[in-house]
Amino acid sequence: MPHAAANGPGVRGVFTSFNCIVGLSSAASAVLHAPYPDMTRHRPLSLMSTAAAVLVGALVTATQARADNLADAIAHAYQTNPTLLAQRQQQQITDETYVQARAGYRPQVNVQVTGQRQDYVGTTTNSGSALAVISQPLYNGGRTATAVAASQADILSGRENLRQVEASVLEQVIQAYADVLRDQEGVAIRQQNLNALNDQLAEFQARNKAGDATRTDVAQSQGFLLQARVDLANARAQLQTSRSNYIAVVGLEPKALEPLPPLPGVPKNANDAVKTAELGNPAVRAALYEEQAAHLRTAEARDQRLPTVSLQGQIGYSGPVSVFTPNIYGRDATAVVTVTQPLFAGGIINSQVRQQIHKESVARLQTEQAKRAMDQQVMSAWSNYAESRENITNAEDQVKANQDAYDGVRMELRADLRSTLEVFYIEQSLIQAQLNASGARHDSYVASANLLATMGLLEVRSVAPEIKAYDPETPFRAVSHEGSVPWEGVPAVLDNLTSPRLRRLPTPPSQPVVDGG
Repeated sequence: MPHAAANGPGVRGVFTSFNCIVGLSSAASAVLHAPYPDMTRHRPLSLMSTAAAVLVGALVTATQARADNLADAIAHAYQTNPTLLAQRQQQQITDETYVQARAGYRPQVNVQVTGQRQDYVGTTTNSGSALAVISQPLYNGGRTATAVAASQADILSGRENLRQVEASVLEQVIQAYADVLRDQEGVAIRQQNLNALNDQLAEFQARNKAGDATRTDVAQSQGFLLQARVDLANARAQLQTSRSNYIAVVGLEPKALEPLPPLPGVPKNANDAVKTAELGNPAVRAALYEEQAAHLRTAEARDQRLPTVSLQGQIGYSGPVSVFTPNIYGRDATAVVTVTQPLFAGGIINSQVRQQIHKESVARLQTEQAKRAMDQQVMSAWSNYAESRENITNAEDQVKANQDAYDGVRMELRADLRSTLEVFYIEQSLIQAQLNASGARHDSYVASANLLATMGLLEVRSVAPEIKAYDPETPFRAVSHEGSVPWEGVPAVLDNLTSPRLRRLPTPPSQPVVDGG
């Protein structure tokens, strides 16, 4: 190789700047692995990766002493994310339907005040009344009981929707957090590559002046240096995009982020993932409750054919109106029990029953669709997770292979067996392998979060147990007894005699359901 022979002695000094990098401690390499714990086999990374880790550590120390962690990001998003807060408000709107339904057990009290003037054959009379009218339902044909049960089904479905929104927000936080870590690492790797190429160019220019290197060597070095600048600019732009996404989701600017903690509850196989999702997937659970609500409203529509019983009483005063004649008002008090049996309603009751039957069929089909979508999402999420785990192994093997190749071509270059261009290409392959490894660790972590979300396990109580979880039962209890009276249990018992009951689903699992266990 004439070209290599001509340039061999001159280019040996090019790698002086790299030799000092090789001597960096293995602790810096561990820093680079740290953002994705338990996702890799922790092999020694290449010299570029080690230097990048040191650079990241130095920047972090210089900019901020305290690092933000994933729990901090989740806590702030949990308290301030508009999407999540809006869903909580929506749930409280749904809670009010329970109070409105239970009003059917309670009395209605109204005050009626009337005044009358009558002129008849030259005679004028004034009369008036002031009455308190009380109407108490005794039996409503089961309609109130089914309406209450349907509102409870709506509330439970809403809570599952709230779980789904919470998981989606947590997944977005994890994605944004992991993106910033990955892109910070990418910028550090690109910056270190640029620094090394600057040193190489300076060395080639000095050697060229001394006659030990050709202008071709200088031109090749300049070309790779210019490309490195482009790559660094792109990496910085990508980091800025990720930081903007982080701010949009979390509501805070990312500072020096700590490594990502392990995510609990990741299943060991696809069967465990599916079994857990069947019990805990919030979309499926919400659909099941919506199906129950539709069934109960069908029963409520049928209950319109049944008789109703109510008690109505009124008490008050009535008589002639005269400001000059006191104590002329007589007190009236009446009590009436009314039994009402619908006989003909112009077809509206039958129409409403048929309408609700169709709605129930739609809800049943939507439940089936939710189950199929859940199966597809779980299997897709599991495949992505398994593939990303395998990609970590392949990417790290690629880093090791490129590191060995890079070390080999450097030695062969000194022996005049390789050209300068070959060294540059292997060096860039090594850089790309490091970026691939970083991306694989990122993808594996994000894929595990997505898998947990589809299983119904991505909740604040599991990923950040130190944060007090929002309990939708608390605002519900605050309003559930609004307007209650001591005797409302009597009409409630009577109404429940002819109405179907709500069936609550088992509590969703907090850990994967083990296949066969």
